[in-house]
Amino acid sequence: MDIDLQTLLFEFIGGLGIFLLGIKFMGDGLQKSAGDRLRNILDRFTTNPFLGVLAGIIVTCLIQSSSGTTVLTVGLVNAGFMTLRQAIGVIMGANIGTTITAFVIGLDIGEYALPILAIGALILFFFKNQKVTAVGQTIFGFGALFFGLELMSSGMSPLRSLEAFHELTVSMAASPVLGVVVGTVFTLIVQSSSATIGILQGLFSEGAIALEAAIPVLFGDNIGTTITAVLAAIGTSITAKRAALTHVIFNLVGTIIFLIFLGLFTSYVGYLQASLNLNPEMTIAFAHGSFNIINTLIQVWFIGALAWIVTKIIPGEDTIIEYNPKHLDPIFIQQSSTLALDQAKAEIIRMGEYAHQGLEETNLYVTTQNQKHSEMAMQVEGALNNLDRKITDYLVNIAAGSLSDAESVKHTSLMNSVRDIERIGDHYENIIELIDYKISNKVNLTEQALEDLNTMFDLTLLTVKQAVESLDKMDREAALEVIQKEDKIDKMERQFRKKHIIRMNEGLCSGSAGIVFVDIISNLERIGDHAVNIAEEVLGE
Repeated sequence: MDIDLQTLLFEFIGGLGIFLLGIKFMGDGLQKSAGDRLRNILDRFTTNPFLGVLAGIIVTCLIQSSSGTTVLTVGLVNAGFMTLRQAIGVIMGANIGTTITAFVIGLDIGEYALPILAIGALILFFFKNQKVTAVGQTIFGFGALFFGLELMSSGMSPLRSLEAFHELTVSMAASPVLGVVVGTVFTLIVQSSSATIGILQGLFSEGAIALEAAIPVLFGDNIGTTITAVLAAIGTSITAKRAALTHVIFNLVGTIIFLIFLGLFTSYVGYLQASLNLNPEMTIAFAHGSFNIINTLIQVWFIGALAWIVTKIIPGEDTIIEYNPKHLDPIFIQQSSTLALDQAKAEIIRMGEYAHQGLEETNLYVTTQNQKHSEMAMQVEGALNNLDRKITDYLVNIAAGSLSDAESVKHTSLMNSVRDIERIGDHYENIIELIDYKISNKVNLTEQALEDLNTMFDLTLLTVKQAVESLDKMDREAALEVIQKEDKIDKMERQFRKKHIIRMNEGLCSGSAGIVFVDIISNLERIGDHAVNIAEEVLGE
C-alpha cells in the first residue's frame, strides 16, 4: 500500500510539473511563432462576448477539455494576445463545449499526448529555422500540457474504482450543499470533470443515487474543474490570474443560482428525461449541458461586471501590452492625407511611450535581476515590432496618394522616426540578453560599475522621453535639449569605458564582466543616437 501511495503522489506531482512546463513552453512558442496571425484571428473571433463564447465552444469541442481551453486562454492572456474581457467570453464558451464529452465517448486528446510530444521534440532537434522551432516548441508544450493532465488524472485513478469512493458519494450527496462539496473535492483530486461526471452517470444508471442528489454533485464537478486554470495561472501576469479567477467565480455564481432554484431545475431535468425517453447517462448529460448553457446565457451579459470584480479582488497594474494600433483607421487615408498623417503620428507617439516603458523595465531588470521585468520588457519589444510593421504599412498606403511638399516632408520624417523607435527596442533587447548571460554565467559587476550603469540609464531614459515629447509637441527647445543630453551620453560612455578598463587592469573585475559592462553602455549610447535622430526630425535637420 505504501508503494501504491508513493506511485500516486509521484505521478500527481510529476504530472503537475510537466503540466506547468507545458504551459510555459506552449505560451513561449505561441508568442514566437503565432505572432500577428494569432492575434488577428483572436481579434476577429472575440470582438464581442458572443463570438468569444462561440470560439470557446468550438475549441473545447475539438480538444475535448474545458480545462485545456481555459489553460490555453490563460496562456494567451499572459502572452498579451487576448484581453481579460475577451478571455471571459472564451471561458464561458469552454464550459458549454465541455458538455460534449458527456454525450460523445470518443476522441481523447490525452491519448495522443506522447505522439504530440514526439513531433514537437523532432521539430525542435532537427530543424534550425527559428520560426519552425518556435512551432515545434508550441507543439511540444501542447503535448506536455495534456500529458501532464493525463499523469495527474492517472495518478489518482485508483480512487475511481474504490467502493468507498462510490459509497461516500452516495452518503454525502443527500444534502445539496454537501453534494456540491463532494463533486468539487473529487474533481480537484481526479483533475477531470469529465471523469467525475462519468462516475456520476454510472451511479445514476445503477440507481445508487437519486436525481435530486446527483445534480448538486454535478454542480460541484463544474467548480472543481476550475482548479486547472488556477494552477495554469501560477507565475503568470496579473491579467492571466484574473482570467483564471473569472472561471472560478463563473461556476460558483452559477452553482449558487441553481441551488436556489434546485427544485425547479430538477423538475426540468425530470421532464426532459420523461419526454425524450432518455436513459440515465443521457439524463445526466442533458443536466450538465443545460446547467452550462443557462449559466452562460445568464452571465454573458455581465462580462464587464465580472472583469470589474476580479480586478478589485486581484488589484495591481495591468501588465498586458496592447499589440494592435489604436489610431490607424484606413478611412482617413481616403478622406485626407493630412488627417491620416496626424493619425500615424499619434500612433508613433504611443510607440515611443512603449519604447520608454520597455527601457524602464530593462533598467529594473539590470538592478533587480527579477525575471518579471525582463518578460515585461520583451513583451513591449514585441509590441514595438508589431506597431512598426502596422505604422509603416499605413504610411506606405498614405504615400500611394498625392501628397503636397509639406506632407511629403512630414511623411519622410515619420517613417524615419518609426525606424528609430523600433531600433531602441532592439538595443534594450540586447541589454536584456547581456544580463541573461551575466546571470547564467555568474558574472559579477563591481558596485562602481552598477552605479555607472544606473547613472547612464537615468540619462538615457530622460533623453528618450524628451525626444518623444519633442516629436509629440514639435517642440524645438526640447529637441535641442535632447541633442545636449545625447552629447553627455557620448562623453559618459567614453568616460565609463576608460574607468572600467582601469578596474580590469587593477584586477577588480573579470574579463567577462568587462565585456558585459562595455556592451551595455555601448547599447545605451546607440539608444541615445536614435533619440537624437528623432529630435533632428523635429528640428528639420
